[in-house]
Amino acid sequence: MAPEADGITLVTSWDAGYPARLKHITDPPAGLWRRGPLDWDGKAVAIVGSRTATPAGVLVARQLSRDLAERGYIIVSGLAAGIDGAAHQAALDAGGATLAVLGCGVDVVYPSCHRTLAAAIAETGCLASEFSPGTPPRPWQFPLRNRIISGLSQAVIVVEASERSGSLITARTALEQGRDVLAVPGSVASGRYRGCHALIRDGARLVETVKDVVEELEGLTLENPAVSASNSLFISYLEPVMARAETYTIDDLAERTGRPVAELLTELGHLEIGGRIARTSAGRFVRV
Repeated sequence: MAPEADGITLVTSWDAGYPARLKHITDPPAGLWRRGPLDWDGKAVAIVGSRTATPAGVLVARQLSRDLAERGYIIVSGLAAGIDGAAHQAALDAGGATLAVLGCGVDVVYPSCHRTLAAAIAETGCLASEFSPGTPPRPWQFPLRNRIISGLSQAVIVVEASERSGSLITARTALEQGRDVLAVPGSVASGRYRGCHALIRDGARLVETVKDVVEELEGLTLENPAVSASNSLFISYLEPVMARAETYTIDDLAERTGRPVAELLTELGHLEIGGRIARTSAGRFVRV
């Protein structure tokens, strides 16, 4: 079956429909295969991060993606597990636009658990790749596609990245391309944020809410209290039942508070973002 029969088209660098931003990077792809109706020249922000994200990291990615999508930004990411998938899904849930840049053909979904997500993106957004249809995922192709993720975006936001995270490759290519790089801080007790903290030390804008992103990109100060309220850290019902230096499983906390596990995970995510709760390597929680 020809690629066009599956809604897949090729846009070369000589075509009028080639992404304007990509024309100005040092090593633009000669062409991009695409699947989906999205006009990829709108204002766009990339959200990338750990494939093995914690609930806290996923929560941040979802909030930022949702808020930016509602402000008209295309959310760009790589369809990977963890932060990427959370960002894509949140943009769709908000009725916004999202663009996934793949390290394989646009007719090959990797990871396979994102088949439904990829199909939804192709309906209203866009799947894009410089690799021809049918190309399987190979390790060397993913670092290569990162320059396209940053190249299509005005800025790259890194959420939950360790010192060796592949997301730091995207951040580096973004800097080389003259894009803004922003990073979300996390608990110093967790090695999952060391890459983000290194970026911040090197000059990346610290991001806690969409307000920080909009100020960086648009020079605007958001006065809408609803935006900051959705990300505020209130006095938690968890902290009084957690003695300092003691570790707790999610079941321990459910028994102590009488709250459902799903609600507890969300609450722990908020507290971990604020550095008030840390997750141990054994998956237990400790009050900082």
